Amino acid sequence: MIISPPYLPESGLMSDDKSKPDPVMDAVDKFELAHGIYPIAADRRWHCGVHLAPVMHGAVRAIADGEVMAYRVCQHAIDSGNGNAGFVLLKHSTETGDGRTLTFYSLYMHLMSLTECHKLGIDGQGLADFLLTPSGPDAKGQVTPAVKGSGQKVRRKDILGYVGQYQGVKYLHFETFMLPGDFDAYFGGTQLGNNVPDTPTTTDWWGHCYYMIPAGLQFFALPPGADAHNKLNGIEFTPLQTDKNELPLIVETYFSKGSKYTNVWSVAADGSRTPLTDQPVPEAKYEYDLYKRAKALYSTCPSDGYEMLRFGRILSSNTTQPTWVRVTYAAGKQGYIDISKAEIKKLSDADFPSFMCWLKVTDGNTPFGSDGLCDIDALKRIVKDAQSSDATATTEVQKADELSSYVRSHDKIRQALRGFICNAPSEWDDTGNETRWAKLRDKDGFYEGNEQGYQDFLKYLKEIQFWDVTGLPAGQKLWFFHPLAFIRHFRKCGWMSAAELSRAMPAASPENVDRYKASINFISAKYLNFGKVRISHFLGQTAHETANLRGPMVEHGNNTLSAAYETDAHYYMGPDAYSYFVRASGYEKLNNALGNEYNSGDGIKFRGRGALQVTGRAAYADYWVYRAWLQKDSFDASWWVKNGWWSVPRNASIRPAIIDNPQNISARANGNEFNPIDVGGWFWVCHNINSVCDVESPINRIATASNGVSTIINKYDTPTFARRQHNANLAKEVLCDAV
Repeated sequence: MIISPPYLPESGLMSDDKSKPDPVMDAVDKFELAHGIYPIAADRRWHCGVHLAPVMHGAVRAIADGEVMAYRVCQHAIDSGNGNAGFVLLKHSTETGDGRTLTFYSLYMHLMSLTECHKLGIDGQGLADFLLTPSGPDAKGQVTPAVKGSGQKVRRKDILGYVGQYQGVKYLHFETFMLPGDFDAYFGGTQLGNNVPDTPTTTDWWGHCYYMIPAGLQFFALPPGADAHNKLNGIEFTPLQTDKNELPLIVETYFSKGSKYTNVWSVAADGSRTPLTDQPVPEAKYEYDLYKRAKALYSTCPSDGYEMLRFGRILSSNTTQPTWVRVTYAAGKQGYIDISKAEIKKLSDADFPSFMCWLKVTDGNTPFGSDGLCDIDALKRIVKDAQSSDATATTEVQKADELSSYVRSHDKIRQALRGFICNAPSEWDDTGNETRWAKLRDKDGFYEGNEQGYQDFLKYLKEIQFWDVTGLPAGQKLWFFHPLAFIRHFRKCGWMSAAELSRAMPAASPENVDRYKASINFISAKYLNFGKVRISHFLGQTAHETANLRGPMVEHGNNTLSAAYETDAHYYMGPDAYSYFVRASGYEKLNNALGNEYNSGDGIKFRGRGALQVTGRAAYADYWVYRAWLQKDSFDASWWVKNGWWSVPRNASIRPAIIDNPQNISARANGNEFNPIDVGGWFWVCHNINSVCDVESPINRIATASNGVSTIINKYDTPTFARRQHNANLAKEVLCDAV
């Protein structure tokens, strides 16, 4: 799922604090205004959006690819120029995992009129044609009618309009919501609302990793088996403390810029959490060293070990491996615990765990009464605030002021509200107007004794509302999210839909996109941490190395060699190819570090295969060991530099790696989609290419790290560097936040 906020910086943006991996969202969070808090308005009614105000009248952009459901374009502002009624409502359908479709809507309200845009010199700048003329009859001071969308498509980052104002204040009213059927279809596959979640058995994993550690488990100063130098299989561990945890723990871990970060909370009997870490605890370069750690600590199958270190569980199989992680288990105390134990539950952001403050708010636990107004004491019970409300607040004005002051003055409460997922009516649906606003006529109400004023208000409100043109069901409750929390959360998921991957690799055929999509997304999670810059470079290099995913993914085979030449028994390509791989390329020359035997056919047998064209018997052997297809002790390390390897007859005491199935990492037939992509991801982390990508801003349009990546992939092929960068730029334009 590729998603971004409605405002984007127009130049490079990098965070100095590496523990904060999303500086774009950190910047946009600062635009949220106190008078538009989600989900409670200043008058105690539902307010299922947020008010955002950038410094200038900034461009409002689509947060994801979508379809226009309804819109209003005004020539003039209303209310003597103090209000903007322009809006765009989009429908989005995307993917967050294999077979996981998410359908949601986004609303952008109070967009600037065309006349105001013209005065500011942004007349028509970047807008689609349907947004360049009024959507209906337009008279100064009146509300222009809204119209139903007619199938118009927009792409993420397209400009939908510019920030206008309402009631004299400049801001955007912004919402994200789901229809009940779409909500149930998606969240029925998560653990939202489950207070006792179990470790999932699916591969639907993204975002941060969470461990639920029950009370009374053993923590160690060092992993058992560590030697006198505090090393376990050559990996050094810092000595910590030995003890048991008195309370259950919630552990959050994530990677950012190569480092690992950990937050920990203890959990009291009533479910309340107390932070044991003031700031995320860093382990520098931990992610960059994952491959090294996996090889050392999981010798039987380093690939499984890599997944344990990355995900907390092995997604590609049902097995498990002992995995020691560093955790703060009490105030000022840290130790190592094996998180592979079954009693420790492993989840991710894909599960929407309730202990990370996601809360479904519906009729059974809502702080809103039957009159549609929020009760402050009911709200305090939900957020576990024992403090009672002000007993002197009796009038509606006093109650509204008390609630508004409570929410605005407590950061902790506003953070809790960001996790509310609310089943509520839309304020843009006029079927609920009489109920929603009836109390305005009561004693102390705004329209007390002023029936004509109340009716004029309802008439104006109905003109602003637009639900009747959307084609969506009227009179029903929807599921609303704090829109910035929704975007921030789903930005952790980099799973690309077929449409997104096709745009990122535009020369790839639809058939090959469909064929490799799941594998590319899985290795993006496993090796690239769903980093958009990293993925852009990986796709750019893969596009070049595989001729855009064509053919069997084998050197000199993507365009001319059919998959039939990549069978288990046949990998020979004829005398011309033999000449190339032996004489021209040096693939079988004496003392070649590729580990190929001279004049033996090794050059052809172990030619470049997979997403990044891994080459040579030595590299094949490393990957075969990584996947547990070959035992490390079955051959001599660096056999090709040992005296006598090249002699005729060869020194029988020297054992090269014996690999009879090199086609395992080619795409020789359907059904072998994963291995050629995975071997590319393996090569990527073997050479720590993520560290090269991580110096690049996700805002810049140019893939500035491209030459560094290309040099690692193939330093001898410098004439192709420009094409590789072009491919990476295409992917970055689609996946990253560059505008």
